[in-house]
Amino acid sequence: MRPVFLILALLCACACAADKGIVFCTYNIRNWVGDDQLSAKGTPAKPKSEEEKEAVLRVIRDIQPDIIGICEMGSPAQFEDFLARVKPLGLEHAEYVDGADPDRHLALVSRFPIAARDSQTDLRFMMSGVEQIMRRGILDVTIQITPDYQLRCVGVHLKSKLPSAIGEALVRRHEAAKLRTHLDAILKATPTANLLCYGDFNDARNEATFHEITGSRESVGYLDDIPAKDELGDRWTHYWREADAYSRIDYLLVSKGLAREVQKDSGRVNRSPSWNQASDHRAVSVTILPVNR
Repeated sequence: MRPVFLILALLCACACAADKGIVFCTYNIRNWVGDDQLSAKGTPAKPKSEEEKEAVLRVIRDIQPDIIGICEMGSPAQFEDFLARVKPLGLEHAEYVDGADPDRHLALVSRFPIAARDSQTDLRFMMSGVEQIMRRGILDVTIQITPDYQLRCVGVHLKSKLPSAIGEALVRRHEAAKLRTHLDAILKATPTANLLCYGDFNDARNEATFHEITGSRESVGYLDDIPAKDELGDRWTHYWREADAYSRIDYLLVSKGLAREVQKDSGRVNRSPSWNQASDHRAVSVTILPVNR
């Protein structure tokens, strides 16, 4: 009877957490890499320092999320290191996307079990007659919040603003189109899906990349941008040191099925004193109030 008891206890804990609202966080933690990885020059990468890692954990503890979508996770060994650090916070269910980028990966950790996985690592497109690959792929998991409620989480980290011979902005646009195709397939099959799309888009909301992902406002698959700000009212999520520029490039988007379950004014951009030591990005979170239907 012990396994049955444990299952019932887990379901009860999930239900209690869901009653209080589910906090989802997207966070680019900036190069959680180790010396087991190589830099773009083929030399050992500069490891993320222990002080920087602890700063990331302080930000996470400040937010107390139930689910975190991570950008810029390192190797599988580095992900195991990360998991060991967040497991005491109750974040023990995980997804790791081993995409074509050898250094930076998408990952997700959750307090709730993962019911289904459909992450994509081999998405290709043509540019000037040459086949390209979406280097970080798409993270896609369905999380079992309660016995009757699931949350579909789809995460990306699009091409950076660093110059590329083939055109960094064009690469982002093609990657956004691949993401949109993936989202359309989900919402065509289940128009009422509780779908949350998140991540580092590396573009502002007035750019074509953003609109490619959100889609037409009148379509079934339209995704609504969740407004988020810190306690001072600032909305920026990234500081680009080379340009000395602050911008909003990290997003939380929700499907029409999920929009009514977003707690009003719950979008937050974390302003922890540790944010700059932890990463060049700030974590963005939202609270979801599940409605069984």
